[in-house]
Amino acid sequence: MPAAIRELNTDQRHTVLASFLGWTLDAFDYFLLVFVIGEIARDFHTSPTRVTTALFLTLAARPLGALVFGRLADRYGRRPVLMVDVVLYSVLELACAFAPSLSALLVLRFLFGIAMGGEWGIGASLAMEAIPPSARGLVSGLLQSGYPCGYFLGAIAYWLVFDHFGWRGMFVVGALPALLVLYIRHKVPESPVWQEARKNGTQVSARVAMRGHWGRFVYLMALMMAFNMFSHGSQDMYPTFLKSQLHLGTGEVTLLTLLLNLGAIVGGLAFGAWSQRIGRRRAIMIAALLALPVIPLWTHGGSLAMLGLGAFLIQVMVQGAWGVVPSHLNELSPDAVRGTLPGFAYQMGNLLAAITATAQSWLAARHGGDYAFALSLWIAVVAVLLALLTRFGPEARGIGFGRAAASGDSAT
Repeated sequence: MPAAIRELNTDQRHTVLASFLGWTLDAFDYFLLVFVIGEIARDFHTSPTRVTTALFLTLAARPLGALVFGRLADRYGRRPVLMVDVVLYSVLELACAFAPSLSALLVLRFLFGIAMGGEWGIGASLAMEAIPPSARGLVSGLLQSGYPCGYFLGAIAYWLVFDHFGWRGMFVVGALPALLVLYIRHKVPESPVWQEARKNGTQVSARVAMRGHWGRFVYLMALMMAFNMFSHGSQDMYPTFLKSQLHLGTGEVTLLTLLLNLGAIVGGLAFGAWSQRIGRRRAIMIAALLALPVIPLWTHGGSLAMLGLGAFLIQVMVQGAWGVVPSHLNELSPDAVRGTLPGFAYQMGNLLAAITATAQSWLAARHGGDYAFALSLWIAVVAVLLALLTRFGPEARGIGFGRAAASGDSAT
């Protein structure tokens, strides 16, 4: 066990675990739909393209959820709002199992997106405010690795449940994350930073707290747009590239996808922990720029083994950069809006990056269906953009939260 984790007390470990599981199970519920788009289309006598509207609606609703639940968390506490949020997205996932029509399903997925948008920001702020500054880097990578872990769980649920209970059974399983609330209720304390602010009467409105920080919000939104273009650009069209251009079978695509997610977990943990030593910006820039020499192996590996190595390494770099995000965004956020600002900036950046798959498809079509060209060009450009945005942005590694004295680097 890493030293940074061994130094945490029991309450802090429970808080980190709950925040990790919250994001993991949130992603798990999101990915369940991805596995059953074709079956839903057949049941509702429509096209898969219309069903994919549900994915867009979920992503479009996430900024709203980040704003609404974030403000509630800043006002009423991280812990109770996180519990409400987990119950809400679990109940909405269960309701999808009983959707009588595609229209009803689309409405439910939009509402699910609101709940999904709230979880990341609240969970990250609760964890970051509970742990010592020295543990933020490793815990940041751990929290972010919850997303590929959620993908893994979704794949396992599909394998175990779908053949026996169909797509509706998948959504019934998606209600299980609600059990996490019992764990949070009994094991996870409220954020000490939030409690301190409430006790001392230092809580202020979002408008007052953001005074002088609006430029930083715009910067963080642009940074998260680049981050989401980086991750979605390396993931969303990758299976299409493998199937339509390389003509790989289901088993080969599944293997490469598993290697991709394994690389994501390794990268998030490694670079998140490393950022504690070398700084948030430097870790992000190194991960982004190291993606460049991996691109030829990723898209032009020539054999399944080389493609697998490329898939693994590209996600080590992509999610390595992402592993720094929870700590970096929380350190750059004022205390009074830490429940709101990181999650809202994240989800707004995600919304701005929603054009990624469409743009890559257009690039491929313009070059005779060459997805290798489209993916390679996109990742190369975005990697450089991300490195530049990070280089000229602020950093606050190790800054104190609440009244705690700053340790490590101060904001620059």
